[in-house]
Amino acid sequence: MQPCISASIMCADLMNMEYHLKELERCGCEYIHVDIMDGVFVPNYTLGTDFIRQLHQTTKIPLDLHLMVEAPEDKLDYFELFPEDVVSIHVESTRHLQKALSKIRKRGAKASAALNPATPVCYLDYLYDDLDMVLVMTVNPGFAGQKMIPSTLEKITQIKKRLTERGRRDVPVEADGNVSFENAVKMAKAGADIFVAGTSSIYRQELPFEDCVKEFRKAILAV
Repeated sequence: MQPCISASIMCADLMNMEYHLKELERCGCEYIHVDIMDGVFVPNYTLGTDFIRQLHQTTKIPLDLHLMVEAPEDKLDYFELFPEDVVSIHVESTRHLQKALSKIRKRGAKASAALNPATPVCYLDYLYDDLDMVLVMTVNPGFAGQKMIPSTLEKITQIKKRLTERGRRDVPVEADGNVSFENAVKMAKAGADIFVAGTSSIYRQELPFEDCVKEFRKAILAV
């Protein structure tokens, strides 16, 4: 599976959004990662439904929606979803995970389960047939700028192994949290396929944006 970049739009300059979206398209980023937080599941608020609609109107890049919200199955209808979009919901956020994943697919998007760093891999044991992607949090969700939790690399490896054992090689594993150039190499070696790129990689102020993307892609392709 070819490694992909999912550019975290939360880390971009929101006052120059059109410029950033054009740059992401020009640099060939495969996804736009959109963090949506409700202030309950995580102690922060970010981005919303109108912003999703505006992104769909402005770019053709598929959206990688990361719902860090309580009871996501009750809020999915708030969002405009396109067929190539991926929607990740946390296994810790609902008592009806398969119902929520099914609802994402009925809306026409791809369904993904996200796990916090301390959540065991076994939570996915009866879900692999219902998934189009797995998102592994390598930091605790809520804020950018945290250090990667080293034990999450083993979690990526375990999930990749279980997917292979169940004949689901088509399901990519996404790594999200302090995906720096150095950490991206470690995550790729662990088995990650999609890398959420933010302030520690493609949005570094000291380098031109295009150069950051090129260097980041080299890092994830080097394994």
